[in-house]
Amino acid sequence: MKKLVIWALACIWGIPAWAEGYQVNVLSAKQTGMGHVGTAMKLGAESMHFNPAGLVFLKEHMDLSVGISGIGAKAKYTHDGYTARTDNPVSTPLYAYAGYKIYDNLAAGISLTTPYGNALKWPKHWAGANLIQDISLKSFVLQPTLSYKITDKLSIGAGLMLAIGNVELSRALMSTADFQMIGAMIGGLPGNVISPEEKAYITGVIRDTKVPPASATLDGKAHVRAGFNVGILYDISEKVSVGLSYRSQIKMKVKEGEAELNYANRTIEELMGVLGQKVPQLAVPKYDQGTFHAQLPLPSNTTLGVSYRPSEKWELAFDLQYVGWNAYDSLNVYFNEEELGIAPIKAGKDYKNTVVARVGAQYKTTDRLFLRAGVYFDQSPIREDNYNPETPGMNKIGMSAGCSFEPYRNLQIDFAFLYIQGLARNGSYTSRNIVTGMEDKFEGRYHSNAVTVSWGLAYKF
Repeated sequence: MKKLVIWALACIWGIPAWAEGYQVNVLSAKQTGMGHVGTAMKLGAESMHFNPAGLVFLKEHMDLSVGISGIGAKAKYTHDGYTARTDNPVSTPLYAYAGYKIYDNLAAGISLTTPYGNALKWPKHWAGANLIQDISLKSFVLQPTLSYKITDKLSIGAGLMLAIGNVELSRALMSTADFQMIGAMIGGLPGNVISPEEKAYITGVIRDTKVPPASATLDGKAHVRAGFNVGILYDISEKVSVGLSYRSQIKMKVKEGEAELNYANRTIEELMGVLGQKVPQLAVPKYDQGTFHAQLPLPSNTTLGVSYRPSEKWELAFDLQYVGWNAYDSLNVYFNEEELGIAPIKAGKDYKNTVVARVGAQYKTTDRLFLRAGVYFDQSPIREDNYNPETPGMNKIGMSAGCSFEPYRNLQIDFAFLYIQGLARNGSYTSRNIVTGMEDKFEGRYHSNAVTVSWGLAYKF
C-alpha cells in the first residue's frame, strides 16, 4: 500500500492548471470579442495585460475596466464502445484594470487578473478514475505597471507580475480490477498470516466492490512568486502599428501541500486496517498527517502583433503568440516529513512549445456602438504518447463575437461570446500498475468544446 500511496501522489501537479488547458485567454470582454488580440492596439488600461507599452496612450486621466466570464467546458472519452463525459462546474475568471495618466508621456496602473485556472470533473467511477477524477485550479496575478512614451510613435512599458494560486486534485488510488487482483494475492497467503475466516471476509468484500475502493485528495497553495511583463509599441504610420510583448515564466512553489484519503465506504476502510495489521507491506502510511512541496512553471508568452486601421470606423489586428510550454519537462514532488518514508516522485511531462495565431476585427457603427469578431487557432503542447485525461488537450479553434455600447459619455458596457472547438484526437498514457508492477497503457479518443460568455464595464474620466 505504500507503493500505492506514492503512485497516487505522483501526479498531483501533472494537472491542467499548469499544462495545456489552464492558460485563460479571456482577460478582456472587448478583446475576447476580437479573438483576444491586442498586442499592437492601444487599449487603455487593458493594455497592461496585452502590451504594457500601450498604457501610456490613455485618452483620459483615469481609465477603469472590470469584467467576468463564465466558461462552460465539456470533454468526452471513448474507447471500444465505452464512453465517459465530464460534468464540469462553470469557471469564472475575472479581471480588473486601473490606469492613470501622470504626464502626456508617462502612465501608471495596476491590474488584477486570473490568467491561469481550470475546473475538470470526470465521473468518480469512470474507467480512468485512477488517473483523474476531478481538479480545480485558481490563480491570481497582481501587476503594477509603468508605461513611457519615448516619441509620439514609440512607447515602452513594464509590469511586475505577482502570482499566487491554489489547486485541488482527486484521483482513485487503484482501479476495481487492481483491487480484485489484490484479493487474489490475499487468497494465496498462508494461514499463519491470515486465518481462513479473515481471508474469506476480505476476499468477499473485495469481490463485491464494483467501484474504486479509495481515492486521494490533494490540496496545495502556492506562495507569492514574481515575474515580469514588458512590451514595445511602434506606429509605422497613422494606419499601421506593430507591438511586441513578453510575459516571463513564473515558477510557482507549493511548500506545504496537504493530502487526505477517502474510502468508498466504512467497510473498505476497516478492511484496509485489517490488511495493514496482518500484512505490514500493505499498510497505509499516515501521509495525510504530513505535507509535501513541489515546483511548477507557468509558461512564458512572447507575442508579436500588428494592427491596421483602414478608416476611422475599422481596426483589424493579428497576433502571433509563442508559448514556452517546454519549461514543463517534468514534475517532481517531495515530502517534507522524512518519517513518512516516501521517496521523491519524479514524472516526465516533455511538453512542447506551441503557437497561437489570432485574427480580430472591430467596427465602429456609431459613436456609441462597436461590433467585434475574431478567430484563433491554438496548438496543444501535449504529445500523443504522453496523454493523460487530467487535461483533454488538443488543437483548438476559437470563434468569437462581441460588442460595446456607450449609454453615457465615457461609460462602456462590453459583451463577448466565444466558442472553442477541440479537434478530436487519440492519445495514450502509460503508468505502472501498483499491484503487478507492470506498465499499464490507458488509451482512447478525446473530444472537447467550450462556450464562454464575457461581460465588462469600463469608465474613463
